[in-house]
Amino acid sequence: MLVVENLYAGYGTSKVLTGASLEVAQGKIVALIGANGAGKTTTMRAISGMLKPDKGRVLLDGKPVQGLDASRIARLGLAHSPEGRKVFGPLSTEDNLLLGAYSHLPLFFGFRAKSARGLERVYDLFPLLRERRLQAAGTLSGGEQQMLAIGRALMANPKVMLLDEPSMGLAPVIVQEVFNTIRRLKAEGITLLLVEQFAKSALEVADYGYVMERGRIVAEGAPSELHKDKRVLEAYLG
Repeated sequence: MLVVENLYAGYGTSKVLTGASLEVAQGKIVALIGANGAGKTTTMRAISGMLKPDKGRVLLDGKPVQGLDASRIARLGLAHSPEGRKVFGPLSTEDNLLLGAYSHLPLFFGFRAKSARGLERVYDLFPLLRERRLQAAGTLSGGEQQMLAIGRALMANPKVMLLDEPSMGLAPVIVQEVFNTIRRLKAEGITLLLVEQFAKSALEVADYGYVMERGRIVAEGAPSELHKDKRVLEAYLG
């Protein structure tokens, strides 16, 4: 469903990715773990079009999308829930969710009616968002904003979802709620690439994992295999 081949990308003269490759099969959750600065978020940005790759290929459902604008990639079926949540603070919770649906619904006639099903799906997943639907997103708690960021991505009804550091800055009890949500997404058959600072928790929900160091993949395998890798165990799972 998502294939990244020999990806190079960076910022100006700083080259962050130096030949990264990974795959996410349909209906699977894949975890990308590594230390801060390893290139995980840059990988996500290069996949979704927020950053133009210097070299390499990104295939979404078999079609090359590297170099396309982020809006075009979104319309082709990829949704990116970014690091730091990036909600639109002055807008209501529900308006934030509706913005997530713009990639695949008509812009004018019938938009509200056709987005109703998506809203119900998100509100069923996150009942608190239903209660906060008229509240300005900027006044939500950190955990509620993370729910909103995930819900906004789901409103696009994506083929593939990128979830970048969903637990960042959250209290431990809220982190557990976030991972429970990821488990529910897994049960629904969502295809998801997860970047997460808590490597152990990420591998607990993943079907497959990649370890990134200095812009390259240095280890990969099923979670059970990575737990047996001495270097991975000492560096990320100890």
